[in-house]
Amino acid sequence: MENLRYPLTQRRYRTSPLMRELTASVRLSHKQFIIPLFVEEGLSQPREVKGLPGIQVETAATVEQAVTKAIQSGINKFLLFPVPAAKQEVVGDFSFAVRTIRQLKAVFGPEIWLAADCCLCSYTTHGHCGILDSSLTRMLNNASVELISRYAAELAVAGADCIAPSDMTDGRIAAIRSRLDALGYDTVSIMSYAAKFSSQFYGPFRDACHSAPSAGLSDRKTYQHSPFNREDAIASALRDDQEGADILMVKPAALYTDILLTLKQETRKPLAAYHVSGEYAAVESLAQQGLVSRAAAHLEVWAALNRAGAAMIISYAAGEARGWIERMTY
Repeated sequence: MENLRYPLTQRRYRTSPLMRELTASVRLSHKQFIIPLFVEEGLSQPREVKGLPGIQVETAATVEQAVTKAIQSGINKFLLFPVPAAKQEVVGDFSFAVRTIRQLKAVFGPEIWLAADCCLCSYTTHGHCGILDSSLTRMLNNASVELISRYAAELAVAGADCIAPSDMTDGRIAAIRSRLDALGYDTVSIMSYAAKFSSQFYGPFRDACHSAPSAGLSDRKTYQHSPFNREDAIASALRDDQEGADILMVKPAALYTDILLTLKQETRKPLAAYHVSGEYAAVESLAQQGLVSRAAAHLEVWAALNRAGAAMIISYAAGEARGWIERMTY
């Protein structure tokens, strides 16, 4: 009589690990993952990144070992962040980024997919993502776009498979696509930081890239999206779609799954979710204190990102993905 009053309907899908595995709607694969790769010019030995346990900035001599290790773990897709040795008053020397890409592609060739971050924050003395006016209080959109598109062309000529502009200026996707096509690099893709928010969760990354903003603009709120304006982020991402971006990235990702879900419904372009340094560090801190299972917590975040519509995930824990996914219990 009790069973008739309260019949089982959904719980049968949860009765065992094998049943949960069969009926899961989220399917993770390590092949979906991209791992960030930091390389600093003039560094004599790798340095640890503050707040990111297990993550380090590589030297020109150790970066090949880092890539080999990632490949051995099943990860062959990289997002490169080249960090020049010195800041530039007048930005224009991108030779370190060019050398690093040529070095990696000469060794690994088509064995790896190499996206190159395309931004000026590691180059400028003020730490901002573009060119500022003479008062250092406003980023000049058109001048920044011109320089960033030139930088993108140098990265493509060096051998990058994908350009990833993260500066958030208006029109830079169209400018980059036009310049690449004119030079004959029409097969080089663009992964746009399409919805990049002015977030508190970038701290460890800025330590890795020496890219904290300063000068008259103490933050990046005039060019990155406000967490309180989702419509601006959606509109910018759809503009990048129309201008020729091949992949649309949401950054941060775990706190912005609503943006991923909305974009999934609005575009046919694949979406990338960047689980940023602060989000990663939060999980790691909880794990170090024994408050969560490290593997299970990262897997839960990845499932949420995939569920919201992300086709690919950029994660500092990507090197663990294959092992964790193979051993996971549904």
